[in-house]
Amino acid sequence: MSKKASKNQRRLKIHSRIRQKISGTDVRPRVAVFRSLRHFYAQVIDDSKGATLLAVTTQKDRKTKRTSSVEAARNLGKELGEEAKKKGIETIVFDRGGYLYHGRVQAFAEAAREAGLKF
Repeated sequence: MSKKASKNQRRLKIHSRIRQKISGTDVRPRVAVFRSLRHFYAQVIDDSKGATLLAVTTQKDRKTKRTSSVEAARNLGKELGEEAKKKGIETIVFDRGGYLYHGRVQAFAEAAREAGLKF
C-alpha cells in the first residue's frame, strides 16, 4: 500500500469521528472543508435537510496564481463569510474534514471569523 493512500485513509477515519460529534442545522449549518494539492473547497451544509446552502472554491480564483496557497485559502474564507452574511447565516459549526487545524485550514477559518461568522 502506498503512503498517500494510508494518509488519506487516516484522514477519513478522523473525519468520520468528527462527523459523529457535529452536525449542521438550519440555525447553525456546518462548514465542511476539503483541500487538494491544487485547490481548496468549502461548503455550508444543512444536515437536517441534506442540502448544500453555499459552496466556494479556489478553482475560480484568478487573483492569485497559486490556488493552493495560504493566501488563496484566506481569500476564500473572506468570500465565504461575505456570501453567508448575504444569505443570513451568522453562526456555523466548523468541520475541518480530518485535516489538522494548521496552514490553509487555519487561514480559511480565521478569515471567515474576520468576515463576521461566529464559530
